[in-house]
Amino acid sequence: MSQLFSPTLASAAVARASATRSGAALVVEGGAMRGIFACGVLDSFHEHGFQPFSLAIGCSVGACLLASHLAEQRGRNRLVFTKYMTRKEFIDPRRFLRGGHWLDFDWLWQATERDVPIDRAKLAASAVKLVLSATSYATGQPVYLEPTDSDLMLSLKSSCALPILCRDPVHVADQRLMDGGIAAPIPVQEAYRRGARRIVVIRSRPPEFVKRASAFAGLSALAFRTSPSFARALRRAHDAYAEAVAFIRSPPADCEILHVAPTAVLATGRTTQDVRALDRDYALGRDAGTRAIAAWGCCP
Repeated sequence: MSQLFSPTLASAAVARASATRSGAALVVEGGAMRGIFACGVLDSFHEHGFQPFSLAIGCSVGACLLASHLAEQRGRNRLVFTKYMTRKEFIDPRRFLRGGHWLDFDWLWQATERDVPIDRAKLAASAVKLVLSATSYATGQPVYLEPTDSDLMLSLKSSCALPILCRDPVHVADQRLMDGGIAAPIPVQEAYRRGARRIVVIRSRPPEFVKRASAFAGLSALAFRTSPSFARALRRAHDAYAEAVAFIRSPPADCEILHVAPTAVLATGRTTQDVRALDRDYALGRDAGTRAIAAWGCCP
């Protein structure tokens, strides 16, 4: 059964179930700067000591949020959004027109690793397994990474490498990878395949949102035509998104899903640099997180 949760609607059926660590998963969608909503949700989870999960799977910025969250670094994610990701060193469309990256993840990774690094020791000690989704440049199929200390930042970068906004695939081991949002934008089906039967899904879009085919996706596919399988995945990325949303709405009979999503379109867009908009949507996420804990039936 699927139960929809938003800041104004909670699932009574999910609330009645016991909150156990076994078979519970946390799934976080990407969305670049829109991830500030999920940042607020996770900070609320942390403050309330809400951690009933054995598995956490994230896509793109959702994967980055989970890494800091599982390392118990409350405040780090919000700081990265408001103090680093809003800077022109990271987001600069003019740099893209000059032949560089619109989103410079190399700069972001170097700056945050220097100033506010992820606590790898705490992340490694977490009882929750971290999994990241990415897309194979060779096959266009989803790839699920379980990063180690040595390849954590590279794995996160591969999950975030948006086509066009980032020009090149990321090499992780022997694979060339790009944005998980192409082949596995909301990796809820993978959580189910790995045994999760109670799943919290945190979205960056309203619950009814489903992507449609777009001209931008077609143009992106042309830009990557040297890899036909990857170009094909770009053209059908909206299908992968729709399949994930359909699973959330109507999961298998043995699966319960708590759907945490903004009730309306966020003030924040994919490349928003307005801190006021980010603060507004962070607050919405915090409120949604508190309500989600109550809906799960595990109030501290």
